[in-house]
Amino acid sequence: MLLTDLLLALAGVLAGAVSGVLGVGGGLVFVPALTVGLGVPQTLAQGTSLAAIAPTALVGGITADREGNVLRAHLVIMGVLAAVGGAVGAVLALALPTEVLVRVFGAFLILSAWRIWRN
Repeated sequence: MLLTDLLLALAGVLAGAVSGVLGVGGGLVFVPALTVGLGVPQTLAQGTSLAAIAPTALVGGITADREGNVLRAHLVIMGVLAAVGGAVGAVLALALPTEVLVRVFGAFLILSAWRIWRN
């Protein structure tokens, strides 16, 4: 249990740091930590990650806004549509076979890593 708690704490700190520094979702850290590190099924890892990202995004967004790094004119429409997209995506993730979901997530990680490396 202590090792699990330690891994979760480390994943939380790392996800927050990666989100804040790179502006990417903490799911890039949370989902692999849960699936690979703890053996949690993909659907549970993604759902847990989505719920855990809410406070990360809120704190990071507030911090960025205080520094003047938020386009407030775009914030509402992006937030509303992201919420709709999140709901649709969560339903789709639950409908997909686990093997497909794992591969799609893996492809997303590879594409994200490539784009970050390229830039």
